[in-house]
Amino acid sequence: MEYIVNHIPMSTPHRRRQGIKCTMTTITIHNTGNPTSNALGERSWLFNPTNGREASWHIVVDEHRAIEAIPLNEKALHAGDAVGNTSSIGVEICESGDYSKTLRNAAQLVAKMLKARGWGVAQLRRHWDWSHKICPRLMYDGGKWTGWEAFKSMVSAELAEKGEDEPMTKEEKQMLDAMREDVAAIKLIVDSSTKLTPAPKWFVTEFGSVDLAGKIGKPEFTEEGWRTLAVSLRMQGLGKK
Repeated sequence: MEYIVNHIPMSTPHRRRQGIKCTMTTITIHNTGNPTSNALGERSWLFNPTNGREASWHIVVDEHRAIEAIPLNEKALHAGDAVGNTSSIGVEICESGDYSKTLRNAAQLVAKMLKARGWGVAQLRRHWDWSHKICPRLMYDGGKWTGWEAFKSMVSAELAEKGEDEPMTKEEKQMLDAMREDVAAIKLIVDSSTKLTPAPKWFVTEFGSVDLAGKIGKPEFTEEGWRTLAVSLRMQGLGKK
């Protein structure tokens, strides 16, 4: 995976890069919340003049690359919490493309970051842990956080890997094999919860069409995405009473 350092300038609007030096103690995991954007797109969006959000992150990862947009020892506005913004490195995981490959890339990158700092999975956080935002949303699984546990297991497996000059003991190999089996089993659950599907029957029954009369260009979301869209539409007074 390619790692690109492309820091946004200090002049970036909406205080996205403040240049405040910080001592980081954890790494916080996010999903981008955008099922069509990749890492390059997310980096461009940080400096897009039409972006009015006061939000930023340190690293974004997709199936091909990781991009560092803010130095890892500087504050970024990613946690929705003052302590999280100044003590945790924010890593955004893209939702587009081959999500399984993106997760592997993210797990490998995060494991490398943990190793470099002498940390373990105990130093991993969710956006949820700081401000109770449902993020990383593709790991939420209706509040069971199955995907989060799977991701931590993937990172643990990466941390357990040793180089060729450090052969594993029999016990270590058995432990790693068992961990990989756990990850594979949980991955099946995660894949089913993150799979994009056409509109379910209940959605069509309530709102009359799969694409809201052409308002949705590509009417495919996860099951959680369809439920979230339905809630939003109901709040707008749409759908059958």
